[in-house]
Amino acid sequence: MLRAPLIVPRANGSSAAPAPAAPRRILIVSDAGPPQVNGVVNTLAYTARELRTLGHQVEQLSPPSAGTIPCPTYPEIRLTLRPRRLVARAFDRFAPDAVHVATEGPLGLAARAECRRRGQRFTTSYHTQFPQYLRLRLPIPLSWSYAWLRGFHGAASRTLVPTPTVKRELEAQGFANVVLWTRGVDTATFAPGARDAFGDLPRPICLYAGRVSVEKNLGAFLDARLPGSKVVVGDGPDLAQLRARHPEVRFTGYRFSAELAAAMRAADAFVFPSRTDTFGLVMLEALACGVPVAAFPVTGPIDVIEDGVTGALDEDLARAVKRALALDPAACRAAALRQGWDTVARQLIEHLDPA
Repeated sequence: MLRAPLIVPRANGSSAAPAPAAPRRILIVSDAGPPQVNGVVNTLAYTARELRTLGHQVEQLSPPSAGTIPCPTYPEIRLTLRPRRLVARAFDRFAPDAVHVATEGPLGLAARAECRRRGQRFTTSYHTQFPQYLRLRLPIPLSWSYAWLRGFHGAASRTLVPTPTVKRELEAQGFANVVLWTRGVDTATFAPGARDAFGDLPRPICLYAGRVSVEKNLGAFLDARLPGSKVVVGDGPDLAQLRARHPEVRFTGYRFSAELAAAMRAADAFVFPSRTDTFGLVMLEALACGVPVAAFPVTGPIDVIEDGVTGALDEDLARAVKRALALDPAACRAAALRQGWDTVARQLIEHLDPA
């Protein structure tokens, strides 16, 4: 849910919106960056764009094109070699008065260490349910992962999370100074329009868009008995095996921007089977196209979707799809229009520390 804008009382007792924040020099450090395609990359790109529109100077530090190695089991993520040198150079060149560490990888660790060495306060954000993702790949207890993450984020003045549910979950794990930082959607690109992208497929069309990998729980969608057709937009390590196992499904590979929006608006329901996402930015993009969402009632969907209005939440995914197909697309679009990226940028400014 979006935070209401701060209202400052005037001397005569009336109220007015606050004056714009003074320009800042903001360094955002992330181990996720182009050409990766995911919610973290999109969130930081849109936020940086809006921050610049508001008059702030923004430097984004992400893995370089050289000097990286692929992350085991997730080769699309590149792990930076010698990150301390890159971070130190960024601090010296840009001289930030605010630092936000967005991820917990090599660059994030180096930025955290550099801030502590220089005595500069910083904020962090929690984008990914890292303990759950890691547990799907390796037999590592959740308690170990949470303990490490508490240490990483504990040095920050604030840890920013996307939803109230994630905030409660982290606080239950012993995290301190957790604050809300919502997400937005580009409602100009993602908007209702022509729905002919899959004109050769029988309706209703149920569509998923995102990474094709184990943590997205795609089997729950592809194995469900649903009417009409299924479409999967995206790529990832599980694409080949899922395509071989489900020849009846249309797999398109990655689509971006206007092409992704065209695919989404052609759907009758957007299916989000993940049980491990902290938010699920693609759900907002689907809503902006006027497409209701079917999902499990778990972290992410329960804060993004209004059950029975903009989507359907149910432990039976097929039942959720059936309910979602009956919903009003106009209500979905109206909900998305309240989620602008300018609000996301202003929230970040509120949370940042002074130098």
